Amino acid sequence: MKTMDVTALGELLIDFAQKDTNTFEGNPGGAPCNVLAMLNKAGKKTAFIGKVGNDMFGSQLKNVIEQIGIDARGLIVDDEVRTTLAFVKFDETGDRDFSFYRNPGADMMLDEKEVDYDLIKDSKIFHFGTLSMTHEGVRKATMKAIECAKENGAIISFDPNLRPPLWTDLEEAKVQMKAGCAVCDFIKIEDEELKFMTGKNTIEEGVKDLQEQYDIKMILVTSGPKGAQVFCNGHHVFKDAFLNRNTCDTTGAGDTFCGVCLSYLCDIPFEEFDEEKLADMLTHANAAASIVTTRIGALRSMPTMEEVDSYIANYQLP
Repeated sequence: MKTMDVTALGELLIDFAQKDTNTFEGNPGGAPCNVLAMLNKAGKKTAFIGKVGNDMFGSQLKNVIEQIGIDARGLIVDDEVRTTLAFVKFDETGDRDFSFYRNPGADMMLDEKEVDYDLIKDSKIFHFGTLSMTHEGVRKATMKAIECAKENGAIISFDPNLRPPLWTDLEEAKVQMKAGCAVCDFIKIEDEELKFMTGKNTIEEGVKDLQEQYDIKMILVTSGPKGAQVFCNGHHVFKDAFLNRNTCDTTGAGDTFCGVCLSYLCDIPFEEFDEEKLADMLTHANAAASIVTTRIGALRSMPTMEEVDSYIANYQLP
């Protein structure tokens, strides 16, 4: 019997979000650990594999993930490289613009020899994204980890999480996104990422393209305030987003959504998902994501499932 629900590999960093013209506020972040943080609030056992620098930010991040209950035995602390930093600005429409201090950053320096494979062998689900596929060394580590997970019967979860500033060539980004699709059972992808990767103009066409090329059991497509939809077992379910006038920071909303969906997958086999279960999953994922957008930062801001249930029960359109 496996004792770990979800292990994720990837980036752990400090997100500096713009508060006003001259001020940024730093918060612990990184998509894979955001996902794990939500899973922890849903009562799941989680672990993280990655690398931070032996600096003040690295120490802060290690302490934070341990405090919120993520197993940190797979986290490497490196004396030679600095912890990765991300700066996030918002435009007048609320869209985000990212700048990364990562040349190199600790997360991209993870070596395949440093991966805790025993942790992966003990996990029901292995989760990763493309930020651990931008450079050759960490890409090899990621693919080796995926290979280990598959050999030991884990479900493979993938978030393409496209960040154009991190790629010298966006065609290479597309290649790596497709490589992730080729090995995953579960994918959470934004509508614009789906369009970029498949070249299709509609979500339905993009999903059909993925279904024809890859053996992905569950495809989740998010569209921010326009809602989300899931394709699984021949079912197609859409649910509206929970809009909130108090939204102030959308960073981590997609990771929160992903974490809730993976919590369902920990308890329900793919083949048992019908329209009712898929709709329930989407509703809770959308609600959790909505709650997080009303809080600064993501890693320490995840709601409990009791909060999510209450939010759904009392929700009123703004």
